[in-house]
Amino acid sequence: MNSYASLLDGGDMDAVASLFEHATWRSDPYGTVLRGSAEVRPVYEQMKADAAGSRRTKHLLTNLTVTVEPGGQTASSHCYWTVLQNAGPTQRIDITLSGQYVDQFEKADGKWRFTDRLITVDLEGDQSGRIG
Repeated sequence: MNSYASLLDGGDMDAVASLFEHATWRSDPYGTVLRGSAEVRPVYEQMKADAAGSRRTKHLLTNLTVTVEPGGQTASSHCYWTVLQNAGPTQRIDITLSGQYVDQFEKADGKWRFTDRLITVDLEGDQSGRIG
């Protein structure tokens, strides 16, 4: 979970997409189901292209709840996410988006990996950075 936000803020879209190699990826804003890193990668590449030269981001994950199922091989999680952006050190920080992640995981070869992600957007900022 935390690697996702860190990789996304660092602009490593290949690594972000690879997190979903064995997963479905669903998003209310996009309205489609993507499967695997090859299908997910273009979404993140577009995000990177849209942000190029404009603003720096910080993705905050909060209120994380993880439930490991009996047997310890699958798990689910829910958290809120908020995107902060600013144009530079002398600019104010704006809150541009917030929403929720609902995730499913499985343990394979002793490591946890995504099997499904649902992204919802709850609030969007306007040009002034206000959420509404």
